[in-house]
Amino acid sequence: MCGFNSKKVSGGKKMVNSISHGTILNQKEILDDLLMSEKHITYTYSSGITESTCPNLRFSLNKCLTSAQQCQFELFKVMEQRGWYEVEEASHELIESVKNKYIKILNEFN
Repeated sequence: MCGFNSKKVSGGKKMVNSISHGTILNQKEILDDLLMSEKHITYTYSSGITESTCPNLRFSLNKCLTSAQQCQFELFKVMEQRGWYEVEEASHELIESVKNKYIKILNEFN
């Protein structure tokens, strides 16, 4: 079992010291790691759904996927609110360009 010690340092920021590795992580690094893990988990669930032929397994994996996506979004919002994950707003022109690109691809299949 891996344990973590948490302590306040100057400026009120929490630092976490991993007992097993001796590494010090701040809250941003922990949230970033959790966010990347959730992204990987959602990819893995999605692959499992795509590869499964069992309806019950697909249903269960889909529930897990939805839960992981919600967790990922909550982590993202926390990081965004703290200024640790900046999102550049897309221009109307860029949105239309991407939309048209995929409409063209879709039309090629019809």
